[in-house]
Amino acid sequence: MGARPEADGISAVHTHMTNSLNTPAEALEYAYPLRVREYRIRKKSGGAGKQKGGDGVIREIETLGPAHMSLLSDRRTRGPYGLAGGADGKAGKAAIIRRGRVIKIGSKGSWELEAGDRVRIETPGGGGFGKAK
Repeated sequence: MGARPEADGISAVHTHMTNSLNTPAEALEYAYPLRVREYRIRKKSGGAGKQKGGDGVIREIETLGPAHMSLLSDRRTRGPYGLAGGADGKAGKAAIIRRGRVIKIGSKGSWELEAGDRVRIETPGGGGFGKAK
């Protein structure tokens, strides 16, 4: 979440109509043949400013069998903008990790996954507000 005039942005939250729900790892692993390998705050991804933008999230999910994956995301070229002199948040990125090889993927599309593939998604950080002191 982006910073506000009187407060820092909130980290690791679902904001606006982004369809990036914060589904618990246990629910994903229970309902689907997936294993959550990493789930943490993407430190220092929020933009600097008098009020700092919130940090995004890193999720890395391994498929336990063949799967079809679709991704529909934004803010992959330029991060969320800062306001009133605040810095932009970091842009998001995504990759498929297959047999140790990192394959960068675009912000929109569908991919076929093999058992053991990992999908790594790093969500953007929020923009900062105001000039840093």
